[in-house]
Amino acid sequence: MSNSDSSNSKCKIIVDAMGGDFAPQNAVLGAVQAFNENKDFELFLIGKEKEILKVLSENNLSFAKENIIHTEEVIEMGETPTAAIKSKPNSSIVAGVKLVKEKKADAFVSAGNTGAVMAAATLIMGRIPGVGRPTMGASMPNISGICTVFDVGASVDSKARHLLEYAIMGSIYTREIFGIEKPSVGILSVGEEETKGSEVSLAALEMIKKTNLNFKGNVEGGDILKGTVNVVICDGFTGNILLKFGEGVLTLLKFKFKEYAEKGITNKLKIGLVKGAMKEIMKDFDYEEQGGVPLLGVNGICIIGHGRSTSKAISNMVLRAREMYAKSLIKKFESSIGQYSHL
Repeated sequence: MSNSDSSNSKCKIIVDAMGGDFAPQNAVLGAVQAFNENKDFELFLIGKEKEILKVLSENNLSFAKENIIHTEEVIEMGETPTAAIKSKPNSSIVAGVKLVKEKKADAFVSAGNTGAVMAAATLIMGRIPGVGRPTMGASMPNISGICTVFDVGASVDSKARHLLEYAIMGSIYTREIFGIEKPSVGILSVGEEETKGSEVSLAALEMIKKTNLNFKGNVEGGDILKGTVNVVICDGFTGNILLKFGEGVLTLLKFKFKEYAEKGITNKLKIGLVKGAMKEIMKDFDYEEQGGVPLLGVNGICIIGHGRSTSKAISNMVLRAREMYAKSLIKKFESSIGQYSHL
């Protein structure tokens, strides 16, 4: 692979073919699907070449063999992240991230071991100047459209300065990806009053008030679904619990619909009548539509997906990486973070 030059070359995206519970099948199919839909970027598959070629052959897919990057090692889902990236330097995750670091690629996409991808991206790609801690964001549907929460698990705890960085990057991401001109931002707290919150959130509130962000102050958990703001900021411990709880609610709803239908033929007919509408509504909650979550703050584009990602989810992850590159998000993060280095 030659060095990537954004001024005269297409975006180069590396997909971890060995990442995910259903790898390499779903990773390969999803990546190639995205490429066939939008051939305005260069796609590379990284992992065990024989296994990648087998999936391509079995599904009658054409793909340039020179765009397959062979690696011998695989970081398994249950491995300890930091130890794994040190002991497996020739894994698809470590080798893929290194290529982004070396500017031979622009983006890395993986549904593999989340901790290993985050650790590799942070340690190898490095952080954008001025960023103390990277963040992951997850988008949630609500009454007014969509709300993106940062952080949802990149770090367990955060300092006030980190929350400021999440607010800046989250606002830019929401503006560029979802087309909201001036996204509103709120800090997740136990009350709307400015006097309520933890020491960290209260300190962050004072810092964010000094920026030109569309800051609305404190918001409560219910405001995420109400659509009170477009971006919600919190520490990763809180955000990850919030994300997992939301996923659990969706599972419960599906169970309750099924349970209701199984109580009798009348109930089954009622469910049948609204099945189409329910399917469309539930689509807004489907992780496949978003694909994965972006890891913001690292010096390169990195999209992380569910271990159970389908080929559709992988495809959407690739297209999201392409969109982030097209909109020069890394440069915009760096520029904006630099404006507030004095806070």
